[in-house]
Amino acid sequence: MLESIHLKNVGPAPEMKMDLAPRLNLITGDNGLGKTLLLDSMWYALAQTWPTTWGGRGLVPDREGATIEWRELRGDRSFDLKSEYLFADSRWDRTEIDPPAMHLAERQDSRMKGAVVLYLRVDGGISVHDPLRVGEHFRLPFGQGAIGRSHAYQFRESDIWDGLALGDDGKFVCEGLVRDVSRWAGQGSNAEFDRLSALIEQLSAEEPFRLTRKVERVYVDDPRDFPVVAGPAGELPVAHAPAGLRRIFGLAYLVVWAWREHKIAAGLKKRPPSDSFVVLIDEVENHLHPKWQRTILPSLLRGLHPDAGLQIVATTHSPLVLASVEPVFDPQQDKLFVLDVKDHVVTLNEQPWAMQGDVINWLVSESFGLQQARSIEAEKAVEAAEAWMRGDTTALPTDLSTKEAIHAELQRVLAGHDPFWPRWIVKFEKSGGQP
Repeated sequence: MLESIHLKNVGPAPEMKMDLAPRLNLITGDNGLGKTLLLDSMWYALAQTWPTTWGGRGLVPDREGATIEWRELRGDRSFDLKSEYLFADSRWDRTEIDPPAMHLAERQDSRMKGAVVLYLRVDGGISVHDPLRVGEHFRLPFGQGAIGRSHAYQFRESDIWDGLALGDDGKFVCEGLVRDVSRWAGQGSNAEFDRLSALIEQLSAEEPFRLTRKVERVYVDDPRDFPVVAGPAGELPVAHAPAGLRRIFGLAYLVVWAWREHKIAAGLKKRPPSDSFVVLIDEVENHLHPKWQRTILPSLLRGLHPDAGLQIVATTHSPLVLASVEPVFDPQQDKLFVLDVKDHVVTLNEQPWAMQGDVINWLVSESFGLQQARSIEAEKAVEAAEAWMRGDTTALPTDLSTKEAIHAELQRVLAGHDPFWPRWIVKFEKSGGQP
């Protein structure tokens, strides 16, 4: 579990620091300010390798003195670590700050107590880190041979469904959703199938999709049987599922798969499984209908129950996602952060939690910073109308300099039931205007 992270000279901000909450951490902010970079850096801190979106070799900063510092909780001990970018070697160099020195056996033991991590990347893939399993080779610049193997598995979207192979021999380390779920469905009693089915129902609560025990051949040239889900429009094989359901299905499957494999590895190594499960999500709302945008985080918090503490770090552009967590947000164990630009400098600030009540209030809150929850044209017209009503003619744009021009524009851009109309009509009529 990640307790804090501190970036210097990395990305668009000269410095970004987060003291993370133990359960839910939400990050909002405009495009290009570093939300994805924060999640990539968190993945790197916990997994010791960069996600596949960076070619596995890492971000190349453009300023000297680029460092990432973080505090990681493994078991009952906290570890302070640091990574500095070495321009001469074109790589990131990791060192442990506290404790400054450990025997090799102690260091290996501490790393095996690290968190199981899932990272839902913005490219549609998912990265998995398991401290007890051997994953892909570390990747180095200039085509150098890798030294050792990481504990990371980098799934492209197709790998989630078709399986992930590692190494020159093409050996599958994950059979993939299609094969695994079809096999689980054919077993009369299977804990993974039951857990996956329950998680899918929770994640798609308002537009319920239910995993059946049926499988179906779909393609002439593909001998696999595909799992079948039942939804509002009837049953369909997952091969024909819409993009939103595929993302939900892929997430649920890898949650179940990763924890299952981790527990098996722990049993074979005669070790207790990890006590923390970390989920990083870049753009929660990606491909999701609004019905699902307001169910995914509450469902994960309520329904994602591996035998470990759950920590979620998620970025979002959706006010509906923030509105959805109001009933479950606990300021004692959850936090909200906002990336902003002030005087041409990117800053990251913790935002005091305050329930806004609905999407409109969230849109105009400091988390998103809109002046109005309307179109740009409607916002301009309403601002002109408000300036005219308070007698501030200097604030009127040239194309909306009269009450008649303002009224005509309001009629063009505002809906008939817009709440601004009663204020405007009263003032307009008192001035002798005819609506």
